[in-house]
Amino acid sequence: MLGVVNLDKPVGPTSHDMVGLLRRLTGTKRIGHAGTLDPLASGVLPILVGAATRFSQELTGGNKRYEAIIRLGARSLTDDAQGPITTVAGPLPTDEALAGALGGFVGTFEQRPPDFSARKQGGQTAHRAARAGTPIEVAPRTVRVEVIDLLGAERGDGWLDARCDIRCGAGTYIRSIARDLGERLGTGGYLRALRRTEAAGLSIQDAIDPARLEALAAGGRLAEAVRPVGDLLSMPHIELDADAVRRFTTGSSQRLAGAPAGRAAIFGAGELLGIGSVSEGLLKPEKVLPREARTS
Repeated sequence: MLGVVNLDKPVGPTSHDMVGLLRRLTGTKRIGHAGTLDPLASGVLPILVGAATRFSQELTGGNKRYEAIIRLGARSLTDDAQGPITTVAGPLPTDEALAGALGGFVGTFEQRPPDFSARKQGGQTAHRAARAGTPIEVAPRTVRVEVIDLLGAERGDGWLDARCDIRCGAGTYIRSIARDLGERLGTGGYLRALRRTEAAGLSIQDAIDPARLEALAAGGRLAEAVRPVGDLLSMPHIELDADAVRRFTTGSSQRLAGAPAGRAAIFGAGELLGIGSVSEGLLKPEKVLPREARTS
């Protein structure tokens, strides 16, 4: 079995828990995921099955889309609802001021990861150091946010929940946006809820929850949930003839007239063969699937 399952991860389990679920249902140990979701987050978690794990880098690096609820009026040690949480007294912004502040996060900028994250610095993992009471300062990273739309704002006694639609590049921490939004507005802020709606070319509208996967597996129909990985590779697709297929699959470079420069997904007779790179008309194999793993 080779492909990608568009899993709708519920709140609670870890991404690793979902990998374990698919290992049990498929009987396959070679399972991975493209882009971790925290336990408190739900939504699209691409699960890579079999040799599809070889394309983890390509599927993880694409754009993401989230629906986030950012609570203003309090701070969280973890920058999310896990806490501990401390209230912050003071006036809350108007909807207009809130939308303006959110607009300040659109573009490319340096972002400081949360203290409780999987990032490493000097051999230490940030969340482990933070839990030990010795948080480390993780170096900022460059991130890109395409769009932040304010979908609505709900107000209560000393708090405001901003519901946002966020489209961003890989590696962007929505928890950091919530924290930094609160700092800019002087209200404190943390991420109260998060749902990923798009990742790796997959949409929440087509995602399958664990209960449905269990039912498909019980009926011997689990393969219906597996998408061809080639469909999700966001790069040029090149179809080779039989002779070119033989050279590519044996690891040989070859001239390819008219091929676009750069990395490309390589196919033969509709089957994904792997990934190659083209430079000055020369195609070089980068990743080649073994014959038994190929699928369209």
